[in-house]
Amino acid sequence: MTSVDNPPKQSDAMRAERDRFVALAFCWADFMVEVDRNRKIVFAVGATDPVLGIGANHLVGKQFLDLVAPTDRALATQLLLIAERQGRIENVTVRFSSERGLTSPLNFAGYCLSDLGGHFFLAFRMSATTSSNRSRAAGRPLRDLESGLIEGDFFVEVATDRIESLHRSGHEARVSLLAVSKLDELRERLAADEQENLMRTIGATLRASSVGGDSASVIGEGKFGLVHEAQVDIDKLEGQIRDFTREVDPLGKGVTTEAATVVVDDMDISEEDLANSLMYMFNQFRESKDGSFSLTSLCGRMSELLAEARETVHNFRRIVADSDFDIAFQPIIDAISGDIHHYEGLCRFRGEMGASSPYKYITFAEETGLIWQFDLAMAAKAIDWLAAGSTRKDYSVAVNVSGLSVGTFSYVNELHKLLRKNMWTRGRVLFEITESSRMSDLESADRFIQTLRNEGYTVCLDDFGAGAASFQYLSALDVDVVKLDGSAVRNAQRARKGEAFLSALTKLCHSLKVETIAEMIDNKRGLEFVRKCGVQYVQGYLFGKPSKRIEDFSPLPQQQLFAASKRRSTARRT
Repeated sequence: MTSVDNPPKQSDAMRAERDRFVALAFCWADFMVEVDRNRKIVFAVGATDPVLGIGANHLVGKQFLDLVAPTDRALATQLLLIAERQGRIENVTVRFSSERGLTSPLNFAGYCLSDLGGHFFLAFRMSATTSSNRSRAAGRPLRDLESGLIEGDFFVEVATDRIESLHRSGHEARVSLLAVSKLDELRERLAADEQENLMRTIGATLRASSVGGDSASVIGEGKFGLVHEAQVDIDKLEGQIRDFTREVDPLGKGVTTEAATVVVDDMDISEEDLANSLMYMFNQFRESKDGSFSLTSLCGRMSELLAEARETVHNFRRIVADSDFDIAFQPIIDAISGDIHHYEGLCRFRGEMGASSPYKYITFAEETGLIWQFDLAMAAKAIDWLAAGSTRKDYSVAVNVSGLSVGTFSYVNELHKLLRKNMWTRGRVLFEITESSRMSDLESADRFIQTLRNEGYTVCLDDFGAGAASFQYLSALDVDVVKLDGSAVRNAQRARKGEAFLSALTKLCHSLKVETIAEMIDNKRGLEFVRKCGVQYVQGYLFGKPSKRIEDFSPLPQQQLFAASKRRSTARRT
C-alpha cells in the first residue's frame, strides 16, 4: 500500500484506526482509496489492477473524479458533497473508466472523517449490473439522456426491485415524488451547456440519495421520483436543488420544489400488487397538470392512494377472470346506403363499477398495466357472444385493443392462441387500436397488425386526426380502416377550411386504400358534412346510443336519412 500527503501530525492512534478501517473494509470490498479534500487520491490498496487496469501504487496522486466514468462523474461529485455533510455514503453504484473501457457498476460505500483532515475513505466491490434484464431486452434506452436518470417507463420495475431488496435486508423502504416548478423557465435563461449541467446535477443529486445510487427517475417534465431509505432527508434534498438552481440562474430565482413521501413498509402487499399500485401512482403524477395534483395534499394520503389502487386492482382482476361485464353494441354504418357494416363492442361493467363511466376503469387498467388482460378478456367475450347462437351468424364485432397491449408479449401470445382455437372468427371479429399514442415501437406494432391481417382480420386505427402524430402512424402502420376522431370532425365543421381539410384527409386515406369512419355523428348536419367530405362510414348517437341489445338497431333508427342517398347512388350506377 502507498500513502502521500497524509494529514499533518497524524498520531499512532489515528494510523491504527485507519488500519483497522482498512481491515474491516476488506471484509466487504475489493479495493479501497483515501481521497483528500481536493479530491486527490492519497492512499490506495487492494485489487485495483483487475478492475481498473492499474496498480494501487499508481493510483496515488491522481484525481479521483478523473477516474470515474464521465456519465457518473456528476453523481460521484454529489456523493462526496453529501458525505461531507452527512458523514457517509452507502448502497451506491458507480462505474470507472479504465484502459479496457468502462467498468461494470461497482458497489460503493465510505465515510468522510473530520478527525482525519476531512478525508474520504471509500471502498468498492465488484457488482453485477443493476439494470433490469427485462428493461434491456425491451430494446429501448434505459436512461434519460439529459439527467442520467432512469426513464419513467422503467421506474416501476426498478422501484419494485429496490423496495423488495430493502425489505429482504430488513431496511425501511420509502418512495418520494418530487415536483420541480419553473424548471422550464430556468432552462430558457441558460445557455445549452448550462442547461446540460443543470439537468446532470439535478439527476446526480437525486441518484445520490436513492437506493444504490440508481433508483431515481424522471417521470415527466419537472417531475421526479426516487426510492430511498428512511434516513434520507427529503427536505434537505429539496434544499440542495433549490440552492443549486439559484446559483446557476442569472436572475437568482432558481426553482421551487414540492415533495411527498410514502413509507412502503406500512403496506402488506404482494410484489405484483406493489408494482401495479406504484404504476398507478406514478401515472397519476405524470399525467397531472399544474394545480390538479397537489403533492402537499397528496402527502398525507399517499399510502391511502396506494391502498385504493391495490383494492381496485384486486376487484378489476376478479372482473376480468370471471368475465363479469357485458358488451354494448354500436353500429358502424355505410354513410350512403345506411347498411350496417359491423358493430363496435363496448364494455359495460356490472355492479358498483357499472355506476361509473367505463372510461374511468379502462384508464385505470392502462395506468396499472392490467389493460392487456382486459383486452384479451374482451376479445374472448365477443367471440363467446358470436358463438352463442345461430341468429348471430351475420354479425361482425370490433373489439378495442389498447396501444399498450400491442406492445405486450403476453397479450399478443395469448390473443393468437385464442384466435387459433376459433378460426371461424375470421371476417367476423375486427380489431380497433385505441390509445395509439402509447405505442412506443411502431415497427413491432406493425408486425402485430400484419399478422392479424394476414390471418384474415380487419384492423382499424382509432382517434385518427387528433394529433400530428396520426400521420406518422398512418405512414408506419399498414391498416385497413382509420376512425376519424370525433372532436376533429366537429372542429372541421366549425372551421373555415374544415371541409377542405377533412376532404383532403379522406382522399389521402382512399389513395392508400384505407377506409374511413367518422365517429360522434350525433345529428343530421354532421352526417351531411362527412358525406360531402367523402367519409365512407359513420358512427354516433344519431343512430342510437350503445345498447346491450343488438336488436335495438334492427331496423336502424333514422333510416329515412339514407333514402335520398340510396336513390342518388342508384341513379349514378344506371
